[in-house]
Formats: sequence, C-alpha cells, structure tokens
Amino acid sequence: MREARVSVTFMLLAVTFCVCLIVSNLMEIKTVDLGPLTITAGVIVFPVSYILNDCIVEVYGFAKARLVIWLGFGMNLLVSLLLQLGIWLPGAPSWGGQEAMELIFGAVPRIFAASFVAFLCGSMVNAYVMSRMKLSSARGRGFSIRAIVSSLWGEGVDSMIFFPMAFGGILAWSEIGALILTQTVLKTCYELIILPVTMRVVKRLRALEGEEAPARPKSYKWWRINEI
Repeated sequence: MREARVSVTFMLLAVTFCVCLIVSNLMEIKTVDLGPLTITAGVIVFPVSYILNDCIVEVYGFAKARLVIWLGFGMNLLVSLLLQLGIWLPGAPSWGGQEAMELIFGAVPRIFAASFVAFLCGSMVNAYVMSRMKLSSARGRGFSIRAIVSSLWGEGVDSMIFFPMAFGGILAWSEIGALILTQTVLKTCYELIILPVTMRVVKRLRALEGEEAPARPKSYKWWRINEI
C-alpha cells in the first residue's frame, strides 16, 4: 500500500482545526449579549474552523479536508467522553467543584448528538461546495466568492440540523427558525469580515507548499477518508 504523506504545515492546520472545534463546544455554555441579540460564546471561535476548512480545501483539496473533518469529529467525541468520565468518577472529600463541573461539561446527550451531526454535515457541505466551485471556476480564481458561498451553505446546513435536533419540542418553531437565520448570518458575516486575513493565509500556504493539490478528488463520498 502506498504511504500517504502530509506536510508539517498541513498537520499544524489540522491540529488547529481540532482545537478550535473542541474549544468552541466547551464555550457553548456561556451566553453573550450582542446588542439586541443573545449568542453563545462558541460563535466567536466556531467560524474559525470553517475558515481553516476553506484554506485546506483550497490548497490541499477536498480529500484532505474530509480527513481533517473526520479527525475533528473524532477528537471532539473523545474529549466529550473523557469529560463525562471525569464527571462520573467519585470525587475526593476535599473536592467541592462537582456541581460546577457538571454545569460546564455535563451537556445533555441530545445537545451533544445535535452538535456532532450538525458539525459533520455542515463541514462536509462547506468543503464540497468549495471544491465544486473551484472546479467550475477559471483556473481556480475567485477564492473570496467561494469562501463566502461555501460558508453560507455550510453554516446554513449546520444551523438547520442543530437547532431542530437540539430544541425541537422545547422552543417554538418560529423561535427555532429565527435562531437558524441569525446564527447563519452572523457566522457568515464573521468570515466576510476576516476574509482579507484568510486570503493572505491561503497565499502564504500556496507559497509554502509550492503546488496545490488537484481540485477534483477521487471521490466526494464522505467516508472515503483513506483517499488522501
């Protein structure tokens, strides 16, 4: 079997992607007032994973982005399970932070499931749209448009899956619809604002790697993680 190789730069991007994803989920417990809107603190970090996703698809191709998405999914699941194990372990008599730990890390299983499924689907859609648009563009031009459109699709799918799964039957459907629209717009605007930085990062990555990966992967099937 041919040995697949990745660069140090790609490895660092993958690690950063996983860290941002995990930290954003840990920050979701806190709500923040943003003018008339109330958002979760994780919104500040989570869009960074989409920005990194765009950079990876643009420079390394869909296949490597798919691998990183599954890696992020797996590491996030592992952290969640280990945190639950930490909560379940009997505390020492001197330990007085059990309630605080359960409040911060003891998310409802329904929220966990919604978060994992929404992230996987949203990230894959983001990478797919980014890759397909690059194939149809002239010589791979128009990165800025691809980044915004793919994020709008990815964030939209993420929100349309997460909020109904997490809060269906708890919140009114009109409120869920408003949350879907607000979160999608806010996260996409976040990427729009930081787009100049993203473009500089992509330019730098191209210079470091020397040559971009083929825009067309062997397959767009989500489970083909060995095709890198």
